[in-house]
Amino acid sequence: MSSTIPSGRQFILKSGNQQVVVTEVGAGLRTFTVGAAPVIDGYAEHEMCDVCRGALLLPWPNRIEDGSYEFDGRRHQTPLTEPARQNALHGLTRWSNWALQGSGPDWVRLELILHPQEGYPFSLALEVEYRLAANGLTVRTSGTNIGEGPLPYGTGHHPYFTVGGLIDEAQLKLPALLRLEANDRLIPTGRSQKVRGTEYDFLELRQIGKLQMDTAFASVVPDTDGRIRSVLQSARGERQVTMWMEPPYAYLMVFTGDAIPQRHRRRQSIAIEPMTCAPNAFRTGDGLRRLKPGESLTTSWGIEAKL
Repeated sequence: MSSTIPSGRQFILKSGNQQVVVTEVGAGLRTFTVGAAPVIDGYAEHEMCDVCRGALLLPWPNRIEDGSYEFDGRRHQTPLTEPARQNALHGLTRWSNWALQGSGPDWVRLELILHPQEGYPFSLALEVEYRLAANGLTVRTSGTNIGEGPLPYGTGHHPYFTVGGLIDEAQLKLPALLRLEANDRLIPTGRSQKVRGTEYDFLELRQIGKLQMDTAFASVVPDTDGRIRSVLQSARGERQVTMWMEPPYAYLMVFTGDAIPQRHRRRQSIAIEPMTCAPNAFRTGDGLRRLKPGESLTTSWGIEAKL
């Protein structure tokens, strides 16, 4: 009997010299390469997804403090999936088998019905489409309330970007004016700080250096076309990766990988995570969407690489 692949069925997308692999488990982004060069720091076919590499985050990104929140006067308790910090982390769909809705040589569309459960007693239809073209990858995610009452909703994605070597030498641009202060559990305190002139000021492309981040940013600044672009570039500028997102994405989480369990993989890449809401939004309401019955929210982000 042959062994199964930990992340389930693999969907391979190709366009020119670009290749993307999307997984059945979690509908995640396992790899993205241009020629032989990796754009994201993914994981091998025989490996289980670790540290949320390329994970789709639904129906909330980041953390819920104590896994507990109140919605419309009712208290809910979700599983504590980050037990060391006593938080519920990155939603409920990362280990689910998503169903194939359609595919082609350069695209795939997957869907999942998230049925009511303890901690999230709501009915949610989810869909994600990955589409690869000459100008890169576009990821479109939709959530639709198929229940009889309103529900809380947020989404995000967790790609780790690489331009080769340690990120210390790489240059970063983040179009965000504010940093959200957080406590030792990485829960926002409710205070924010302007980044201008601080060590978190990446409004212009500059070297990351030794700075450690597991940090949320807000007040993002779009370009003239409405897209919000973050850029990672190699020290000499020969490799560049751009992560773009469109509203209602309005927050960025940046993780420099210092806490990754495998020491040899630390600071080899940087997670730049598009999010529609802030960490702990299920408790604070910061960016949280309230979907009425029949209401949908569709979000788009993508990756462009020059290698």
